Amino acid sequence: MAHLAIATCSEFPKGDGDVALLAHVAEARGIEITTADWRDPSVSWTEFDAVLVRNTWDYTSHLDEFLAWSAAIPTLFNPASVIAWNTDKRYLDDLAAIGIPTITTTYLVDHAQAASFSWEQQGPFVMKPTVGAGSMGAERFEESETLRARSHAHSLIDTGKVVMVQPYLPLVETEQETAVILFDGWPSHAIAKGPMLLVDSLDRSRLFRDEQISARMASDAYRMLAIQTHAAVVAHLNLSGPLLYARVDMVPTQTGPAVIECEVTEPSLFLGFDPGAVESFVEALSRRLRSLR
Repeated sequence: MAHLAIATCSEFPKGDGDVALLAHVAEARGIEITTADWRDPSVSWTEFDAVLVRNTWDYTSHLDEFLAWSAAIPTLFNPASVIAWNTDKRYLDDLAAIGIPTITTTYLVDHAQAASFSWEQQGPFVMKPTVGAGSMGAERFEESETLRARSHAHSLIDTGKVVMVQPYLPLVETEQETAVILFDGWPSHAIAKGPMLLVDSLDRSRLFRDEQISARMASDAYRMLAIQTHAAVVAHLNLSGPLLYARVDMVPTQTGPAVIECEVTEPSLFLGFDPGAVESFVEALSRRLRSLR
């Protein structure tokens, strides 16, 4: 029987719903599952056959420690080199350079850049830190909100963050984001994500709502872009084979889908949104574990 550790964090020591589903099926397949906080010094990670990164969602506050931890794990899914590349969203520049259509992104690394940036020429836009999880530090702005935008950028930079600025795409409000989840480089299932940063059409007040998730049948264009993005990551990082898991988040544009995030560190895989997803993931995981013997 293979013994797999699932890395979590102190806030989610037993993981989320994905982990519960995974553990139930995996243990029936002869894979012993142990969840453990990645920052727990009492855990002997080398005692496991492999470690699966899942709910390490506090890494954004301990990035250097997290990267050192991942580099010390002998067999980690996904590998430490992937995690080191993916935990800073400036990886979008790498994907764009390879030819993957990505959302246009500008990075501001210091106060001088934030002060001289032409905020009023951006149109509606979103600002967030390059290292962050979920909506952490994310804000939406109109082109007229130069002072508020500059202030938010300075506040992020003051905490040591690099700022990323992306256009707000109105099509997201009607067509939503599409996230395609891949196992071993092949699409398993997809979900739709509704916009979280909204502006009331009457009084222009900001609405920040919880993430709205639903199952979605991804179109061929989205599935193909997800496959191409995964292949680009594998090639860029000189990996010997496909990643165990990946989630490619894409947004609709006038010229087709564009990648807004490529999540290959600790993404929610939304296993409960597709009846075959858990079995597919466990099968991919089983193949990896068998190859270690």
